[in-house]
Amino acid sequence: MEERYDPGAIESALQASWQSARTFAVQEDRTREKFYCLSMFPYPSGRLHMGHVRNYTIGDVISRYQRMLGKNVMQPMGWDAFGLPAENAAIENNIPPAEWTRSNIDYMRTQLQRLGFAYDWDRELATCDPQYYQWEQWFFTQLYDKGLVYRKTAVVNWDPIDQTVLANEQVIDGRGWRSGALVERREIPQWFLRITAYADELLGDLDDLEGWPEAVKTMQRNWIGRSEGLSLKFKLSDDNSFLEVFTTRPDTLYGATYMAVAPEHPLALTAAQHDPAIADFIASCATLSTAEAVVEKMEKRGMSLGITVDHPLTGEKIPVWVANFVLMSYGTGAVMSVPAHDQRDWEFATTYDLPIIPVVFPANGQIPDIAAGAYVEKGILKNSAEYDGLDYARAFEQITERLEAQGRAERKVQYRLRDWLVSRQRYWGCPIPVLYEEDGNIVPEAAARLPVKLPEQIEWQGVSSPLKSMPEFFDTTHPESGEPLTRETDTFDTFFESSWYFARFCCPDAKAMVDDRVEYWMPVDIYIGGIEHAVLHLLYARFFQKLMRDAGLMTAGEPFTRLLTQGMVCKETYFRDVGQGKPQYFSPAAVTVETDAKGRAIKAILTTDGEPVEIGSVEKMSKSKNNGVDPQVLIERYGADTVRLYTMFASPPDQTLEWSDSAVEGAFRFIRSLWRLTHKHVQKGACALLDSAILNADQKTLRRQIHETIDKVTDDISRRYKFNTAIAAVMELLNALTRSSDDSEQGRAVLQEGLETAVLLLAPIIPHCTDTLWRALGHDLEPLVDAGWPQVDRGALARDAVTIVVQVNGKKRAELSVAPDCAAEQMESMALADPNVERIIADKSVVKIVVVPGRLINIVVQ
Repeated sequence: MEERYDPGAIESALQASWQSARTFAVQEDRTREKFYCLSMFPYPSGRLHMGHVRNYTIGDVISRYQRMLGKNVMQPMGWDAFGLPAENAAIENNIPPAEWTRSNIDYMRTQLQRLGFAYDWDRELATCDPQYYQWEQWFFTQLYDKGLVYRKTAVVNWDPIDQTVLANEQVIDGRGWRSGALVERREIPQWFLRITAYADELLGDLDDLEGWPEAVKTMQRNWIGRSEGLSLKFKLSDDNSFLEVFTTRPDTLYGATYMAVAPEHPLALTAAQHDPAIADFIASCATLSTAEAVVEKMEKRGMSLGITVDHPLTGEKIPVWVANFVLMSYGTGAVMSVPAHDQRDWEFATTYDLPIIPVVFPANGQIPDIAAGAYVEKGILKNSAEYDGLDYARAFEQITERLEAQGRAERKVQYRLRDWLVSRQRYWGCPIPVLYEEDGNIVPEAAARLPVKLPEQIEWQGVSSPLKSMPEFFDTTHPESGEPLTRETDTFDTFFESSWYFARFCCPDAKAMVDDRVEYWMPVDIYIGGIEHAVLHLLYARFFQKLMRDAGLMTAGEPFTRLLTQGMVCKETYFRDVGQGKPQYFSPAAVTVETDAKGRAIKAILTTDGEPVEIGSVEKMSKSKNNGVDPQVLIERYGADTVRLYTMFASPPDQTLEWSDSAVEGAFRFIRSLWRLTHKHVQKGACALLDSAILNADQKTLRRQIHETIDKVTDDISRRYKFNTAIAAVMELLNALTRSSDDSEQGRAVLQEGLETAVLLLAPIIPHCTDTLWRALGHDLEPLVDAGWPQVDRGALARDAVTIVVQVNGKKRAELSVAPDCAAEQMESMALADPNVERIIADKSVVKIVVVPGRLINIVVQ
C-alpha cells in the first residue's frame, strides 16, 4: 500500500470496479434471508445537498452492514421526477421540464456514485418515464371500476402563483407549501381517491408498526382523527326541513346558543340571494384556505342569516349564522356552537356578543372562569334540566337515548381525514387516464391504449398548463365506437407516484404493475427519510399498499416494517444588514471564520474584502439563508469517506446535525491515522498467527478491548442505529492500538487482529479506504464487500481480575482488584480491611454494606 492516503485515487478506482462488476446488483434468492433497505428517493433538483448525503449515507451503512451479515440486500435508487420546480425552472430558462429534469438526474446520479453508495443501479427508475407511470394510470382505472375513485366539484385550496389545487396537507399556515403564496378557496371539479374507506384500517394497523417512531404514529392518528359522536338534526323553525350537525359532546347540548354554517352551505347561499351583505360576506370568504389548521388560527367572522332552528330538547329558538371558520368539506358544513365549552365558538360568541351558557363544571366543584375562555374539559352537568349532576359518560348515554327515541340523532363515527384530492391543474405530471363524452359522461382510458403519454416538447404560455391549449393531446376518440372524446388535462398529484415506487423497485422490468418478485422483497425492512413526510407521503404510501393488496397484487398490508426518521442538517448563518431590516446572507465559502476551542464560530469576515459580517443562529441549511455546504466541494477536498464518516459521527441519525468545519477536518485526520498505523504495521512484514493461550497480560487486555469494541459496535448498529457511538468506540480502539509498542510475535498478531477488526467495523461507513487497508492486511483473495461481520470471541472478554470501587457513604475511598467470581462476603472483608477505609470508619458504626457485583461496594456508616 502507498504510504500517503490519497482518497481521490482510491475512491474513483474502486467505484469503477464496483460499477463494471455490478457488485451491488441483486436477484431473488429464496435460500437466503432478504433485506430491503430504502431511502426516500430524491427530487432531481440539480444538486445533492447535505441533507441528501446524510439520508443516503445512513441507508448505505445499514445496507452494507446487513450484507456483511450474509443477507441478500437490495438497496435501489430512483427519482421522484414530476413536480412544480421543474415547471418553474422551465418557464424561467425557456426549456422543457423533461430536458431540465433528465439533465439533473444525470448529474445527481454521478454525485451519488461519487459517494460510493451501494445501489443496484439496474433497478433505477424515474417517475416521469412512461414505462413507470403507465402502471399507475392502469391502477387508477381499476380503482375507478371498484368505486374507489370519483370526481366532484369541490371547494379547494387554490395556489394563485403555482396555478393549481393543493391538498389540505400541502397548505402550511395559510400558504402553499412550495410557492408560499396565500391560498384561496375555489370551486373546481376534482378527482378524489376514497382514502376514508380505509380510515379504520389505517388507524388500527398503526398499533402493529412496532418499528415506527411513536411521534410519526401519533401524527398519523391525529390526522386520521377518529371520533365517536352523534349525527344530530335541528328542525328549522319556519319549515319542516332539518339542519344536520355532528357532535362528540351531546353532554353540552343545553349550552348551544347558536348554529354556524359554512359560506358554501345551502342555507347560506339561499340567504345570500335575498341579502347583498350576506352575499358580499360569502364572496370575501372565497380568498380563505380550506385547511383546518389555518381556519383555527384566523380571525373568526360571520353574519346572522336571520333564521332559527328549534332546540331538540327545550324547543328554544337558536339563531343560525354563517361563519368563516366552518368548512363545507368537513362533516355536514354546519356545527352546533357551544361557546362555554369550545374555544373557537367562544371567540366567535365574544366577538358578536352571543350568549355563553356554561353547562359543564369541574368535578371538584370549582367554577370555571368563562369570561376568560371556554372550559373544554369533561365534567359534571349543570343548567341541563334533569341531567344535572351526571358525568360525561352517563350524560352522553341518556341524552343520546332520548334523541334517538325522537328520531333526531344517530350514533356515528367520523374522521378528520378527508378523501385524497389527486388532480392538479399542472403540466409536469402524470396525465389522468380519463376521457369525457360530449355530455360529460366519463370513460376510463382502455388498458390497451396506456400509457397516456405526456407530451414532452411543449411551449409555455404564461404559467397555466400548456396541455389545455394542445388539441393534439386532448382531442381523441372512443376506443371502440370512434366517437369524439375529450381527454382530461389535469395531472396527478406527485404524491401519487411516490406512493408505490417502493413496490416497483422489486420488479422494475415487469410487464405489469408488479409481479411475483414483490412477494420476495416486500415489505421494505427499513425506510429512511424525514419526519416531515409523516402525514403526506407516509400515509399515502400505507394507503396505496392496502389498495394494491386488495387488488391481489401482493399480500403485505404495510409497506415499511421499520421507519428511521433522520434529523436536519443545520449551520450558522452569515449576514449583514442592507437596510430596512433586510439581511444579505453569505455562503460559508465566502466567509473566513474564527472559531473557539470547541469549533464554534466566534468571528466572521468576508474573504474578498475583510469586512466583518454577523454570525446568525444555527438553522437548517437552505438556499434562502445561503448557509448550505456543497458536498461536491468536500468530496474533492477530503474524499467521500471523510464526508460519510463525518455525517455518521456528528450526531445520532434521528437528531439534528449541527455542522462543524473543524469536525470534518477531524474525521479526515482519523482516517489518515488509521491509514498510517496500518501502513506502519504491514511494512514490518507478515506476522504470526494469534495464539490466545500464550498471550501475556497486556496482550490479553488489548485483545479484550478489541472484542468489547466488536460487541458494542454490533449493538450500536444493529439494534440502536447509533452510528456516532459505534464510531467513537472504534476511535478508542485505534488509540489503544496506536499506544501499543509490543513488537513481539504475539504482540504483532494482536495488533493485526485489532486492525482487521477496525477495518471491518468501519467498512459500512468508509468503504473505500477500508477496502485498500483490508487488502494490505493480507486479504487479496477476499474482497471487503464480501467479508463477514466480525464475531465476538467470548473467551477474549474474560478477565483475570476486575476493579471494584469502594465507597463510604457514596464517596470513593479505595479500589480493589478481585477475581471476577469473588464472593460478596470476601469483597466486604477486603473493603473493610483497606487502610484508607479503616481510617475513615474508625470512629463510626457500619449500618450496612451494599455490593454491586463487578462494580462497587458502598459502606454506609453513621
